[in-house]
Amino acid sequence: MTETFMARRLRRGPLADIFEKVEAGERLSFEEGVRLYRTDDIAGLGHMANLVRERMHGDATYYNVNSHINYSNVCVLWKACKFCAFARKEGQEGAYAYSLEEIFKMAEGLGKGRTEFHMVGGLHPDLPFDYYLEMIHGIKEIHPHLHLKIFTSTEIRWLADHVAKMSVEETLGALVRAGLGSLTGGGAEIFAEPTRSVICKGKQSAEDWLDVHRIAHGMGLRSTCTMLYGHVETDEDRVDHMLRLRELQDETGGFTTFIPLAFHPDNSQMADVPGPGGLLDIRNYAAARLLLDNIDHIKAYWIMVGVPIAQISQRFGVDDIDGTVVQEKIYHMAGAQTPQEIGVDEIRRIIEEVGRRPVERDTLYREVKRLGDTWAVKA
Repeated sequence: MTETFMARRLRRGPLADIFEKVEAGERLSFEEGVRLYRTDDIAGLGHMANLVRERMHGDATYYNVNSHINYSNVCVLWKACKFCAFARKEGQEGAYAYSLEEIFKMAEGLGKGRTEFHMVGGLHPDLPFDYYLEMIHGIKEIHPHLHLKIFTSTEIRWLADHVAKMSVEETLGALVRAGLGSLTGGGAEIFAEPTRSVICKGKQSAEDWLDVHRIAHGMGLRSTCTMLYGHVETDEDRVDHMLRLRELQDETGGFTTFIPLAFHPDNSQMADVPGPGGLLDIRNYAAARLLLDNIDHIKAYWIMVGVPIAQISQRFGVDDIDGTVVQEKIYHMAGAQTPQEIGVDEIRRIIEEVGRRPVERDTLYREVKRLGDTWAVKA
């Protein structure tokens, strides 16, 4: 096979040793990860990430038909997480906590044709454990077919220690019996100290975030994982974060997807920080695809980075652009200008315009086949 111009250029350039390892399918080191963030050769970086992406997924880009419900923004950490524009103190203007009746009414309206509900909220000081159990059970009664991807590791720790007053295992067990399907990846932010304490002092530690996911994976639950970037973190912080995720994935195999989350400064306590640009967005995706060799999927969350970057990212290691979403509040309260919902036809266009093949998937990445509003997982 004739070698491409880009491959020849990489083989002669400063990334030659990394390219050799990528071609051979060998694991990259911390130092090599930092070099990915500091290289000026963005085209070469994208070429390597795309090589791995196509080796794993060919021309497929995944999406799902989902809805988001953020059940409450009342949070005891409303002041601690400086990057957050979503959280409110109880009684503060803009604070809300949906009643179960309101949630069930939303679920009835949002569930048609969906395969997943994604639900997260703040650490509410007063909601009883029964609220969460009944919320899950009630939605499953309305939509038995829906996969409920609910709660971050931080929420699980809060529920276990302060609400249910049970162990994490016992808390997760009760939630699973109510209908919980998997965990979301939020709350990870950035693991490295002292950066973590700068942006969210007093929040769940990095070690505990990882441990909650370790426990969940050991119980057979799957979860996504995330990293908040574009604030005050360093290149080394980002690589450290990814390698800690890689280490846990070696141990448990429970992560389905890695999702880099772009910091949105508007309306937060860090409004003076400019946030990331498109170059850092695509560099993150490419570095993630090259470093996270044991996590199958890299997602570009279109509602956060916008449609153009979501399109470009599919040539920089990304194989998933999330779904229809609907009613997302967290990033829109932080100033996101993207729509809260796009239809399936638009998602498929976003994928096809860059020469990829759209594949609808469920939460666990099983291919979905549709006949109107009815669907089934492909055997």
